[in-house]
Amino acid sequence: MSQEELVVDPGTGGGTGGGRSRLGLVLTGVVGGSLVALYAVAAPFVTPALRKVCLPFVPATTAQVGNVLQALRARTGTLADIGSGDGRIVIAAAKHGFQASGFELNPWLVWYSRYKAWREGVHRSTSFHISDLWKVSFSQYSNVVIFGVPQMMEQLELKLASELQSTAKVVACRFPFPTWVPEHTAGEGIDTVWVYDAKTFKSSLNHNLTRKTMLEKQDTSDSHT
Repeated sequence: MSQEELVVDPGTGGGTGGGRSRLGLVLTGVVGGSLVALYAVAAPFVTPALRKVCLPFVPATTAQVGNVLQALRARTGTLADIGSGDGRIVIAAAKHGFQASGFELNPWLVWYSRYKAWREGVHRSTSFHISDLWKVSFSQYSNVVIFGVPQMMEQLELKLASELQSTAKVVACRFPFPTWVPEHTAGEGIDTVWVYDAKTFKSSLNHNLTRKTMLEKQDTSDSHT
């Protein structure tokens, strides 16, 4: 066999290799696109967990929703649900006559809540916002519901006490506030809700601030003597 016969014709020997290369590019594109789509869906769920205070999405049970409505049975007006998740508290409150708003950091849950409210026929009396609770003022709401975690409750006490009107009510689910004294509770176990009167905790806050100011003045006076 001559040396020329050992040379492979690129036009005949490269067909299979070229097909494999094209298939590899297609598979790479599909896998890459899937990873990007997965990240887009998962990132809003993962990102809050990376914050200093984690507020994970744990759906309210039917009993919890019922306990919240029972706690607010004599109330009317506006309602804010902090960490509204899939919107079930907001939607249930709207069905009971409240003008209800949900505040949630996860955009996917907010969009789902809006769709669910439209499907349930309460979209005119509900609103859902993609918001960080620490950047929102709740001063306009007469009722506030919070599904929090222990790490955030003390700081949230100060925020709500400084923003809410004295006629407001606050309902805490799963975890109570650390220093506030509840007006009453409803339910039991993980479904327990604690109801707080703004007049009480605002009065306590003002008392503590006054006492702190007096102590600071006393310390300043003592330092000059």
